[in-house]
Amino acid sequence: MKSKILALVPAAGTGTRFGDSLPKQYLDIDGHPLIFHTLKALSRVSRIDVISVVLSPDDNHWQNYLADWLLVGGKLSTAMVGGNSRSETIANGLSALAVRLSIDANDWIMVHDAARPCIRAELIEQFIDELENDRVGGLLALPVADTIKRDDGNLRVEKTVPRENLWRAQTPQMFRFALLKDALAGCPEATDEAQAIEVLGHQPKLVMGDSANLKVTYAHDMKLARMILRDE
Repeated sequence: MKSKILALVPAAGTGTRFGDSLPKQYLDIDGHPLIFHTLKALSRVSRIDVISVVLSPDDNHWQNYLADWLLVGGKLSTAMVGGNSRSETIANGLSALAVRLSIDANDWIMVHDAARPCIRAELIEQFIDELENDRVGGLLALPVADTIKRDDGNLRVEKTVPRENLWRAQTPQMFRFALLKDALAGCPEATDEAQAIEVLGHQPKLVMGDSANLKVTYAHDMKLARMILRDE
């Protein structure tokens, strides 16, 4: 039986680094919340069976955008089980999915940041093509092009770090359900899913990403996201 692909979108953050009282996933981009654009891209990929958004238990914004969610389509569901960290949110989301759905150990879990609204459906399709027969799974990433400096803790350069073989991780990241669940349990401090998989001794596959697939972290990133989405 063909493995299912289940997309999981962590959206439990408060956006404190962004400096806005509204969590960044709900900030407006052309009349829709930022996360709408993320979910719309995922919904365009027919091979994704379910899109589960993991919200904070005290989220009081999601219900304000019901008309937007209807535009995303019937694959969308929510789980208000977000945790205090990304890994806890993902782990809780996996458990919620397993309660609601029949999930095989080898089904794929595709994790994508809510704050990456500029992902293209075509790039997601290419990503799936690269990984659907891989024994481990992998992630979108970009080779580091800039010269990298390490500071000494006082805003002085300590050394230049060789950039050969260095990559900037993006999302989606996609791994088998059972493997990802075990990995997150064993490495709750992981800052992304690939790191947890690495701790188990596996080597996730690097799939070429796209510089337009930026993560909205600071206020100026919103301007870039708007420009990219308007050019599509």
